[in-house]
Amino acid sequence: MGNTCTRNCAFCNISNDPVEKLDTEEPARVAEAAKRLGLKHVVITSVTRDDLLDGGAEHFAKTIRAVRAMLPDCSIEVLIPDFQGSKTSLQMVIDAKPDIINHNVETPPLHYDAIRPQADYEQSLTLLKRVKEAGCRSKSGLMVGLGETDEEVRGVIDDLAAIDCDIVTIGQYMRPSRHHPEVKRYVHPDVFEEYATYGKSKGIKHMFSAPLVRSSYNAAMFADDSEAAS
Repeated sequence: MGNTCTRNCAFCNISNDPVEKLDTEEPARVAEAAKRLGLKHVVITSVTRDDLLDGGAEHFAKTIRAVRAMLPDCSIEVLIPDFQGSKTSLQMVIDAKPDIINHNVETPPLHYDAIRPQADYEQSLTLLKRVKEAGCRSKSGLMVGLGETDEEVRGVIDDLAAIDCDIVTIGQYMRPSRHHPEVKRYVHPDVFEEYATYGKSKGIKHMFSAPLVRSSYNAAMFADDSEAAS
């Protein structure tokens, strides 16, 4: 949906210049690219497009269906924005039947004003809850090193466990440029392991927590529960 975003999250290095018109041929091109690459698992994401009435939900749905038609045996994961809380937009994505729906909470709620000012923590949790209530597999993630405490991280894990989130990723924030917030701390790998252990103790099925973990880290492992458990 273009290379510019309608939001201005402090951690992000994507331009927020004027947005571009949607390219109606993009879903077909994404599907063709996936086929040429011989992909078995496709992760589809986008910039946030609050300027669109549906937040880009229909574009997501068209892309999911195009990939499914081109590669029927390929698993599909989407990393979606919050659609400003729209149930209708989320349902468009759910109806396209991706295998995993991911929406990142990014940071604990006390840091939203500084890090994710145009988003709402409770709204993100509600989206993830609706994903589960629709019978879909849910996924979320956050960064550490932006000023949060370990207690706050465990609080986010508690919140995600409470809504039965299936997959959680936790990674180290890395400053994209000198214009972005400084790294407040580099979290020791042992602490990342403690996060993972804590999440599993709370019932989260799959925890990926390490300094270099990102949202799509080993994503294909979770396309099928039997593979993830092996």
